[in-house]
Amino acid sequence: MFSPKLKRIISRLPGKALGEYRLLPLFFIFGAALEYSMIHWQVGEVNFYKTYKRRRVEELVEERLKQEQA
Repeated sequence: MFSPKLKRIISRLPGKALGEYRLLPLFFIFGAALEYSMIHWQVGEVNFYKTYKRRRVEELVEERLKQEQA
C-alpha cells in the first residue's frame, strides 16, 4: 500500500507503541504553530484574527439592522 521510501521514513519515527497514531503529536505541534502564526504574524496592519473580528462585527450589525427593519 505504501511506497518503500515512505515505509522506511515512518519506521524511523519514534513512538512505535502508538501504532498508526504515532504522527498525532506532530500534527498537534503543527496545529499549535499554525495557530500561533495566525495570531502573531501580521501582514501590514492585518492578521487573521483582526480580519475575523471585523467580519463578525459586520455580520452582527447587518443582523441587527434587519431585525430593526422587520
